[in-house]
Amino acid sequence: MRMTRIRRRNRDRNKIAESAARAATRQPVLPAPTRPWADGLSDVSIAGDPLAFPHLARTDLPAHPTTVAGYAQLVREIAADRARWEPLVRYDALTRWYARLETGPGYEVWLLSWLPGQSSGFHDHGDSSGVMSVVQGELVERSLTHAGEGARALRPGGQRVFSSGYLHEVVNATLEPAVSIHLYSPGLTEMNQYGQPVIPEMQARRQGADQAQAH
Repeated sequence: MRMTRIRRRNRDRNKIAESAARAATRQPVLPAPTRPWADGLSDVSIAGDPLAFPHLARTDLPAHPTTVAGYAQLVREIAADRARWEPLVRYDALTRWYARLETGPGYEVWLLSWLPGQSSGFHDHGDSSGVMSVVQGELVERSLTHAGEGARALRPGGQRVFSSGYLHEVVNATLEPAVSIHLYSPGLTEMNQYGQPVIPEMQARRQGADQAQAH
């Protein structure tokens, strides 16, 4: 005997109705809450993780010094790297030879050579301060301050740090050539030469004495 399919259809309808009823009462599935950033805004959330993008996480960019200690360290590093500066050295019988070794934000580094007897003359560096180091041979520095004139020998391994307005002369008083490295911050744009040693305070005193004698 063959059964009709009415009952099966009714059973299917009942299943559909039951499923619809359960769906109506079921709570909607919400995404898991994200953890808010403590400051409300994150660079990573805006730009993405820089480590995931090599061009955003470069490590080959040069680190430039910004302090006197950093400038002194840079000069020491350059002085120790003879392969960098030694092939560049030239000598000029008529004047001191020089070449720029490096520039950075707010500073520049120079390489100078000195034949016997060559001198910078008394000068200052305008608004620039700096660091000086002899890397070959020996130089003599004569400086002028309110306390008077002083002289010191400059040899490889030592450094001189000077501020803006510092007045001095550097000369090669030996019979052998010398080489030195100089850093200026900011870059050297002014170098005032003095025909003879002049201490501003002493100069004012001399002028006052000359005027008194004239009267």
